This record gives sequence, C-alpha cells and structure tokens, in this order.
Amino acid sequence: MPVQMELRRIVISEVQDQQFIVLKEVDGDRNFPIVIGIFEASSIERRVKGLTSPRPLTHDLIGNIVSQMGGEVQDVYINELRDHTYYARLRIRMDGELIEVDARPSDAIAVAVTLKVPIYVSEEVLSEVCGE
Repeated sequence: MPVQMELRRIVISEVQDQQFIVLKEVDGDRNFPIVIGIFEASSIERRVKGLTSPRPLTHDLIGNIVSQMGGEVQDVYINELRDHTYYARLRIRMDGELIEVDARPSDAIAVAVTLKVPIYVSEEVLSEVCGE
C-alpha cells in the first residue's frame, strides 16, 4: 500500500553538484533523502517559497499539457528502488482512466509541488531505504 509523504527539506549546495530533498511520512516518522539535480532543486525551492516565473518552466509546462488535454495529475508515486536509483510515476486521471507516466523522482516531485498534488512512496521502497 502506498504511503503518503511530504517534502520536508531541500538542501542546495553551491559547492557540490548533488543537491537533495528529504521526504517524510505524513502519518509517521520515517523519512529519507533523494539526490537530485540543481535545476530540479531550484524549481522545487521556488515553488515552496511561492516564487513565480514570468513564463512557464518545465514543470509548469507538464501541468499545462496534461490540463489542456483534459487530464489531471492525480499524484506522484515513487514505486521502485533499483541499483540505488529511484523510479517514479506521474499518475494522471484522464477520461476516467488512470495513466501512469514514467518520470525521474526529482521531476515528479517538482510537478507535485507545482500542482499541489500528493506524493506517495511504495511500502517496499520505504522499508528498504529506512532499513526495515
């Protein structure tokens, strides 16, 4: 069963190439970091701070495309951890169907923050990263 998570922290380093975010379980204490790129970290940080851009950024564009096609991003689901790499899905509701689109977790989380939709992580992934 998927576990709802929330973005707890964004760490942006000016001296390292890797940035990271921390996701925390909404109704629990488990949390874990995900390494992301600077562009995604900056985009997420801008959204969290309520800063807007005069023109759509990539994550705005994704939301706009889905909306213009008659769909709605329902949520983000981090569903797998393989060889130290997380895999995620944008789950889009369209014409009564649920469509899952493969995405990097950093992009998926940026979309979730932009569109204010929930973030879920599979129990298997959460158990593995939390050492359970």
